[in-house]
Amino acid sequence: MQTEALLHTPKAASEPILAVENLKAYYTTKAFGIDRDIRAVDDISLTIAKGEIYGVAGESSSGKTSLIKTIVGAIRPPLHVVGGSVCFNFEGQAYNIYDLGPDELQTIRWRHLSYIMQGSMNVLNPVRRIKHSFFDFAFAHMGLDRATFWDKVREHLRRLDLDPGVLDSYPHQLSGGMRQRTTIALATVCTPEFIVADEPTTALDVIVQRDVLTMLRDIQRDLGSSFLFVTHDMSVHATVSDRIGIVYAGRLVEEADTPTLFRGARHPYTQHLVASLPKIGDATRRASLSGRPPSLADPPAGCRFHPRCPLAMDICSKQVPPLNPLAPRHRVACFAVSGATS
Repeated sequence: MQTEALLHTPKAASEPILAVENLKAYYTTKAFGIDRDIRAVDDISLTIAKGEIYGVAGESSSGKTSLIKTIVGAIRPPLHVVGGSVCFNFEGQAYNIYDLGPDELQTIRWRHLSYIMQGSMNVLNPVRRIKHSFFDFAFAHMGLDRATFWDKVREHLRRLDLDPGVLDSYPHQLSGGMRQRTTIALATVCTPEFIVADEPTTALDVIVQRDVLTMLRDIQRDLGSSFLFVTHDMSVHATVSDRIGIVYAGRLVEEADTPTLFRGARHPYTQHLVASLPKIGDATRRASLSGRPPSLADPPAGCRFHPRCPLAMDICSKQVPPLNPLAPRHRVACFAVSGATS
């Protein structure tokens, strides 16, 4: 199937359910008495509308997982927030994640804010049956008696084309695809308003991957939930995401509706990601991007992409390009695109 055929019409902008402003989060380590900051998330701002699937793409070690951990408040040393804000709007009430105490944060998790982690075995306890994971994660948030709770869980599993008998299984008795589908069911059983999915199709074959993506799309349609969908696979974004943000070395370098990004990407890094996708009938050899991503402990000055950029100018090594709007819902951080020369 051609990537072009997968692109869907973007949703109209609406009131944001998430607003991230100037977010900075670093890993601080100490070695031989020297403190070192790894700038995994460095001044990122974005918004996500209600009912929207917002995709985040970029190479490995670009800061994607650190970004979503920071957004959901899953902060553990050595990661810490340096600055910025993360504000959710749930049922008409604003929540600044970093103003909430542990108990307050716990009250919005799973019921309003859910997280599909990378790798199903990171969630499911290998020595307990699946039903215990559902009880541990969801029972306290649903406010139901036990009998009604289990009725709701079984109903949810059937809606997602999963046999309720899976509840009596151990994780190792399920295939990788079935474990991932079960993990998604676990993350959505409380009908949350906002769902973060971190590489939910990694290590799945293409047939199972298609089923999982269809499942996520059905959940978004049925529940009306917003998604922050993270994957390095641009073909998956073409299938699922309404809008995509491209992250490079801890910074957002381009953001646009999915059709706009695939048909008219402007940042050289985004253009490379899109051009790397295979096309049916095209046997042309694709050139790889020279160099490698910079160390986030010592990133280059100015635009972090400039050492690898074919359009780099003198200004690129001296100043950080602002994320400027080119059109409604399309922003690019590139001096070559904005026309700056000095």
